[in-house]
Amino acid sequence: MTSAPERVLMLLENFTYPQDQRVRREALALLEAGYEVSVICPGTRSQPRHEVISGVRVFRYPAPAGGNGLLGYAWEYGYSLLMTFLLSLRVAFGRGFDVIHLHNPPDFPIMIGMLYKVFGKKIVFDQHDLAPDLYYARFDNKGNRLVHRVLLAFERLSCRLADLVIATNESYKRVEMERCGVTEERIAIVRNGPDLTWVGDIEPDPEVQARAEYILGYLGDIGFHDGVDYLMRALRHLVTDFGRKNFCCVVIGKGDARASAQAIAEELDLGEYVWFTGYLPSVDDVMRYLSAAHICVDPDPSNPFTDRSTMNKMMEYMALARPVVAFDLPEHRVSADRAAVYARANDELDFARRIAELMDDPQRRQEMGSFGRERIASKLAWPYQKDNLIAGYSRLTQ
Repeated sequence: MTSAPERVLMLLENFTYPQDQRVRREALALLEAGYEVSVICPGTRSQPRHEVISGVRVFRYPAPAGGNGLLGYAWEYGYSLLMTFLLSLRVAFGRGFDVIHLHNPPDFPIMIGMLYKVFGKKIVFDQHDLAPDLYYARFDNKGNRLVHRVLLAFERLSCRLADLVIATNESYKRVEMERCGVTEERIAIVRNGPDLTWVGDIEPDPEVQARAEYILGYLGDIGFHDGVDYLMRALRHLVTDFGRKNFCCVVIGKGDARASAQAIAEELDLGEYVWFTGYLPSVDDVMRYLSAAHICVDPDPSNPFTDRSTMNKMMEYMALARPVVAFDLPEHRVSADRAAVYARANDELDFARRIAELMDDPQRRQEMGSFGRERIASKLAWPYQKDNLIAGYSRLTQ
């Protein structure tokens, strides 16, 4: 690494560190490869403003309140951008950095990257999500067209100014090439592979197991684009159309649509069939709860965002050897293959039907779970992905 940039500054806006698992894995992989790594991100009240975690230097600013509406989001992103820039100056005039690694969403931190590029810094754009498509998905394709065009412009700017663009899958790579004009040699694919070190012989949580004969598991954000409303309506079909009343769906996570999802569950009279746990800060608790599930569910509906995206929850279900029911989306099939059964896209009745079929077929559940676990362990786990990250970084000096 004598000729490679050695100091990396990561900018993260939509989560904190080390709770963002992708950013944590990437930071530690770079650290292991010999880079110095600093991270700037929002922080909770209980987190220190500056600390070193496993060798990664973390600088935090007080997280803003979540924005609602155009003015709310403008305030949230404007405040975060300003605080990130001020902390970047602290790093720049301290130990300094050679590479600025931008984690989206949002794509606005490219404005900070542009400034440092003038001074010879390399830019890495790590595209976790397709921000323009995510925007429309959040608002059920009824978003403001001007806002969408602005997001497209920032996406193109981020991709075109970056010395290295990191995509999470082949679909994102195609978008970066076709929509943003990035040449193939400037793109590295680093998938969201699970870290199998936290998956061992996990004892299922007995209290979760005791809730019903069949436990369904959901893990992840509960945003308006995550399909938990689809899941609630599918569960109602499971009760009324298929006569299943011996199950409990454990919904693990938080998000701005949680209250709405709970209201839908109440309206559909699903109180005894659904348990919203909220956010579980302990990874051990998350694993114990999911390990109690007979079937895991991924209700992301089909749209231009989800059709191209790899869902972390799908990978984590597979790592725990759990069979999955999901809508038939292109990247779902790439990730899960035979580890999932696929309902017709956005068809809630068919989603319920697939759940009922797996309830009645324990042998198939076991075979699907084993296949998914082996697929993760032999192909998709994080060790296979971090090599792609380091290889991409090595190209920065070529």
